[in-house]
Amino acid sequence: MAINDTMKIDILAIGVHPDDVELSCSGTLLRHILQGKKVGLLDLTRGELGTRGTAEIRDREAAEAAQLMGALFRKNLDMADGFFAYSEENLQKIIPVIREHQPEIVLANALSDRHPDHGRAAKLVADACFYAGLTKIATTDAVGNPQERWRPKALYHYIQDYYLEPDFVVDITPFMDQKIALVQTFRSQFYIPDDREYTQELSSPISGQDFIEYLRAKARTCGRPVGFEYAEGYLKARTIGVESLFHLV
Repeated sequence: MAINDTMKIDILAIGVHPDDVELSCSGTLLRHILQGKKVGLLDLTRGELGTRGTAEIRDREAAEAAQLMGALFRKNLDMADGFFAYSEENLQKIIPVIREHQPEIVLANALSDRHPDHGRAAKLVADACFYAGLTKIATTDAVGNPQERWRPKALYHYIQDYYLEPDFVVDITPFMDQKIALVQTFRSQFYIPDDREYTQELSSPISGQDFIEYLRAKARTCGRPVGFEYAEGYLKARTIGVESLFHLV
C-alpha cells in the first residue's frame, strides 16, 4: 500500500494471541464501531502453543471473529508464541503497522498477567508506539515507500486474567452478548453448548462452561462501581486530560 493510500484508523487493538482482543476489549471495540470509528486488529503470534486446536485453526477463527466484529482488517506478525523476545527485530515488525494505519488510540495486552506473554507483549507494544514517532527510525511500507513517523495519542492496556484495579472502564452492557459470540468464534478454545467437535481434545482452564460464566462475572465486577451492568477495564499509560469534568462519569 503506497504511503498516500494508507488506511488510517481510529483504534488499533493489539493482542499477543488471537482471541486476546475478543476476550478483553471486544465490547469496547463494538461500541466504537457502532459510533462510526474505524478499527483494526493486530495479533503478534498465531497462538500455536494453545492447548487445543492448531495455528491453522486459530487463523480461521481469528478471521471469522474480525469479520463478525466489523474490523477493517486483521493482521498477524507471526512471532513465536511463548518464545518471542523483546528485540529490535520484533519492534521493527510492529512500528510499520502503526505508521501505516496511524491509529489515534492503541489497545494492548495487560501489563502483568498469569500468562507471561501478556506482560512482555505490553512492553513491546508500548515501546513500539513510542519509537514509531521517532524520525530517525526508518521503515518502509509493503511496496518499499518510506513511511512517515506516527505516534498514537493514547495507549491503554486492557485487563486480562488477573483482576487489576482499572483506571477507567467502558460500558459494554449493550454489547455483552455480542462479545460472548465473538469469543465463541474461537470454537477450538472455548465452550459452545452442544458442540461436540472438540470434546475429545484436552481440556484447559478456558475450555469449560464455567469460563464463559466467569467472563460475564468479571464484566459485572468492572461495571459495578460506576453503575454499569457490564464493563471492560483499562489501565492508562499516562495521565488522562479532559476539557470538562462532564467528560468523566
